[in-house]
Amino acid sequence: MRRPDYIKVGLLAIRNDRMLLCRKSRGHARLILPGGKIEPGETAVECLRRELREELSGAEATGLEHVGTWVDVAAGETKIVQIELYRGELAGEPEPSAEIGELVWFCAGDDRTQLAPSLVNQIIPDLIARGILRW
Repeated sequence: MRRPDYIKVGLLAIRNDRMLLCRKSRGHARLILPGGKIEPGETAVECLRRELREELSGAEATGLEHVGTWVDVAAGETKIVQIELYRGELAGEPEPSAEIGELVWFCAGDDRTQLAPSLVNQIIPDLIARGILRW
């Protein structure tokens, strides 16, 4: 796979064997991880905290720990994205805000054709293999 066009940081929040995903209010319709692009001078964790404040009104992540890094095709694009994933617990109830139109607690039996390529191809299979997701 070629070099990534951009780097994103995502949150893995799991409740009752469901992972929190979001859908943007415009653009592609694929479900993606909450999070976003790292800005110049920002660490991955600083980026994630900023993005979560913007996207998940009413909730913040605690106990963040790095889970892994994957490179794949970006959702709805031909560009390549690198995703640094951090697992954390959500304090508060998240509500979609900014460019996020919908939040979805996704589970094993849900339709995976709704997911971004990186989730289907790499992230979810790896999380299952490692026992992080019990699907």
